[in-house]
Amino acid sequence: MRRTTSHVGAGLGVLLTVASAAATAQVARFERFTYEGRAQEQAPLARGQYRNPILSGYYPDPSVTRVGDDYYLVNSSFAHFPGLPVFHSRNLVDWTQIGNAIDRPDQLDFTGRRVSEAVFAPDISYHAGIFYIANTCVSCGGNFIITARDPAGPWSKPISLPFEGIDPSIYWEGDRAYIVNNRAPAEPPRYDGHRALWVQEYDWRAGKMVGVSTQLVNGGVDLTTKPVWIEGPHLLKRDGFYYLTAAEGGTGDHHSQVVFRSRALRGPFVPYAGNPILTQWDLPADRAHPVTSAGHAKLVETQNGDWWATFLATRPYADGHYTIGRETFLLPVTWRDGWPHILERGRAIPFVAARPRLPASPPRALPTSGDFGYVDEFDDTTLAMQWIGIRTPRQPFYRLAGGTLELHAAGRFGDLSGTPAFLGRRQQHHVATVSTVLRFAPEHDGARAGLAAVQSDRSLLEFAVTRVDGRAVVALYKRDLADSDTLVASAPIEASGAVTLTIRADGGTMAFDYTAGGERRTLGDRLDVTFLSTQRAGGFVGTVIGPFVEAP
Repeated sequence: MRRTTSHVGAGLGVLLTVASAAATAQVARFERFTYEGRAQEQAPLARGQYRNPILSGYYPDPSVTRVGDDYYLVNSSFAHFPGLPVFHSRNLVDWTQIGNAIDRPDQLDFTGRRVSEAVFAPDISYHAGIFYIANTCVSCGGNFIITARDPAGPWSKPISLPFEGIDPSIYWEGDRAYIVNNRAPAEPPRYDGHRALWVQEYDWRAGKMVGVSTQLVNGGVDLTTKPVWIEGPHLLKRDGFYYLTAAEGGTGDHHSQVVFRSRALRGPFVPYAGNPILTQWDLPADRAHPVTSAGHAKLVETQNGDWWATFLATRPYADGHYTIGRETFLLPVTWRDGWPHILERGRAIPFVAARPRLPASPPRALPTSGDFGYVDEFDDTTLAMQWIGIRTPRQPFYRLAGGTLELHAAGRFGDLSGTPAFLGRRQQHHVATVSTVLRFAPEHDGARAGLAAVQSDRSLLEFAVTRVDGRAVVALYKRDLADSDTLVASAPIEASGAVTLTIRADGGTMAFDYTAGGERRTLGDRLDVTFLSTQRAGGFVGTVIGPFVEAP
């Protein structure tokens, strides 16, 4: 196991690592958090190969850019805070998180937003010494740009982009910038999911849109077939052609990547006859260890002249169910007859493939791919940047003190106007063991603290020390598309000392162990947790597991 050593941004640390004087006295103290995970598919890795996904677990909508010999990548994070995780690599395979682009409450306010709302489909680019992220905050400000001289941060407050739609990305041509994004078509929509791709110049010096907007693609590859949700567009130029790549078909099993090209920036754009250039929807549904929902790709050229694509896909554990979210994958891009190809039709996305012709990296402190584990003993002065909560915190609810994480009861799960006292890490494997050691003395019936596994405010699980009818118990609660909890099981417990809570996940089931007074017991074994799957819960995120405390 490896200990996490990276930290949150300074702004978040200032806000959250100081306990509020007005905070409730109901406090839970966590001494350790342990994670150990392995993939269901066990693909041997040979010398000179890398493993897919390159970012395991809930890291969707990857956007990648190169600056010299360095590569930077950003992912969606929706209403989790801090948000928009930023990664660095020298070889496109080995990634290290270096920051969160949204790490201060004065940047964006996610109050009132459900977990799968807020920020998604970011695009990262670089020009003249400055990094740019173009993004959308749904129902919390619309399209915007943030900038930074250092991709690790700090990132600026958002610069608003006054146009309709989602998924903006910047194309740089010389000293001029253009933004392409998903907007409504230049006609009444013909069907549900009928969208279009538009381009407009962006004056990056003044921070505003200029000139006319031009529709580049109406609907998708073939409007007569009623293609849905053309989105995630990116422009690039190669050998005199402008190439426009985009996702089509929605984020489910019919997700795909398509490409168009033109001799002029504003079109007309012609679709490739061999579209889609990436999909998995035409493969047998009953294949072993399927990878599904592939798309939302961005292409990048290496310093060696090779091309690669980062994209999202999912790994269901069974019957289309997955709890760990959409993940980041990597594949080479080949150019034939003037068109890019990511994966031939009918081929499965490989779990292992030949590495890019780029330098090897030393072992990372915290792996992002394959089987791995880590321990956080909360003995640093700031919290590791991989920890995330739900919605933008208005008041401090935690602090690090004496090798413990102290959580002060704040909002409750489901209260969209507040922030629950919850800090979690992404579940990155379908087979995983997550454990924590805590000290908690519930002062009132209903006060509880422990581990929560959260898909959304309405689909979650709580494994907690609590009090019922004046007695301390360990209890298991669940929400299955509900606004309140259902008690699954409970048992009396001696809560005066340290208690260890352990969740053992295996695909669509979980088991729950607890240790108190030196005795280890199991509260529940092989509980059906398909209610934590995206197929059941809906939305666009993965399960996040970590410490929480609530008070009635």
